[in-house]
Amino acid sequence: MSEAEPGDDTQTSGAINLSAELPEIADWLPESLQPAWDLIVTLPIVGGLVVAVVFYLAAFAFRGLVLNTISRLAARTDTHLDNTIIDHLRRPVFNTILYFGLILAVNVAALPFGRVVLINVFASVIVVSWMSAALRISNALLDAFSLDPRITVVEPRTIPMFDLVMKLTFILVASYCLLMVWGINPLGWLASAGIVGIAVGFAAKDTLANLFSGFFIVADAPYKLGDYINLDSGERGQVTAIGMRSTRLLTRADVEITIPNAVIANAKITNESGGANAKMRLRILVGVAYGTDADEVCALLQQIGEANPEVCSDPAPRVRMRGFGASSVDFNLLAWIEQPEDRGRISHALYMEIYRVFAEQNIEIPYAKQDVFIKELPDRLDPNLDES
Repeated sequence: MSEAEPGDDTQTSGAINLSAELPEIADWLPESLQPAWDLIVTLPIVGGLVVAVVFYLAAFAFRGLVLNTISRLAARTDTHLDNTIIDHLRRPVFNTILYFGLILAVNVAALPFGRVVLINVFASVIVVSWMSAALRISNALLDAFSLDPRITVVEPRTIPMFDLVMKLTFILVASYCLLMVWGINPLGWLASAGIVGIAVGFAAKDTLANLFSGFFIVADAPYKLGDYINLDSGERGQVTAIGMRSTRLLTRADVEITIPNAVIANAKITNESGGANAKMRLRILVGVAYGTDADEVCALLQQIGEANPEVCSDPAPRVRMRGFGASSVDFNLLAWIEQPEDRGRISHALYMEIYRVFAEQNIEIPYAKQDVFIKELPDRLDPNLDES
């Protein structure tokens, strides 16, 4: 390989000198082609063009023959994941063969200037192509794994976390490779990034707190999309979005509340949709007057619960006597419903039906009242009071 001319571009200390590390093309050729190559290298520009054309055709041939053959074999499988991965690999494989050939062509052509810059640009294109393909393939893998019941780690709630981690990893690796290609010492950049990171950390501590809290919420999963949750601060609603910075709740008044993850991570959360299934138990409080037949009350409440079509039959509604109040005997009708958002509407229907049935059966629902007894009346009026 020809040596660099004094006027050639020089790289920064620590760079990967691709032009110096590439082997001679003559070492790859069979002996029968050596004379033809010796003739070509006498004209460096022509040799470079020949190398570029050969690798251009090789890139097309490899993509058209090898990848298409692999695609036809992958089409016979039951999953579409392998086809998706092969489709995403077409461009980086083509670019790798083509731009590697261009790198060799630049070396063979022995350009008087700009050789190192061109080689670094071509190598950077290869790195960026593989980074883009890796990002697309990671998205396809996450989508496929989230739909596979055998893989329990990747779920719809954990996809944002895995997606962010994988993207950061690929971008950092590609950035490191680009820095090495262009001869930039990454250690100095890392040291500078550490100092800048400290300053940014103090300036954006609330944002970082929300970000880390978002990671913990996704990993710990106290709730998921579609759950109905209550916070100790009084907010209640359906979880419509779980982001890395905030969580959004849609209340029953169709008002969306955005809560920072740092706040919700430190709050007491009551998940009405949690547990083995999404069913929720209603507790209907009923009081009857003392002297009422308790067995009759239990039977009526049981019938009311079973007659409502929106009350679950499994578990079946049940009635419990809870105690003796100041002016009433207290009962609970316990009924399960399918969705927590129906709590208010079904409770209303049950209370209305209880009031109607108790009125028909002459069962008194007591209310707070006071009886005043006058022990005796005074014999005469107070003389100091004016007569009216």
